[in-house]
Amino acid sequence: MAKRHNYTQKTLKHCRELGRTCGVVERFIPQAGPFGKRIDLFGFIDIICTDKGGEMGNGRGIIAIQSTGPSGHSAHKKTILENENVPKWLEAGGKIELWSWRKLLVRRGGKARTWQPKIEHIKKL
Repeated sequence: MAKRHNYTQKTLKHCRELGRTCGVVERFIPQAGPFGKRIDLFGFIDIICTDKGGEMGNGRGIIAIQSTGPSGHSAHKKTILENENVPKWLEAGGKIELWSWRKLLVRRGGKARTWQPKIEHIKKL
């Protein structure tokens, strides 16, 4: 059985290393369907963070993060852009980041790989 990668946990760890205060707001509902279902806050948020204007360069405030694997970036971006709650979140001063985790080479020409996030800031629709 292949090892499952928990992208939410990777995102939490990385955000905390950046000095952010974070909390998971995605919920698992076991009664929904035969295998359960994950429900995001407002339909697009996995994690909420507070940022004190640190290394990410996007200033102080509250950040909604959607976290996914390497193949889910475009589908999650489409979901965010089509969500009716996103304009309200942005108008209220919230920020949105889409984190897509993928394995990249540590050194050019080498074989070792490490998990790295591709972070896209969703600013306006």
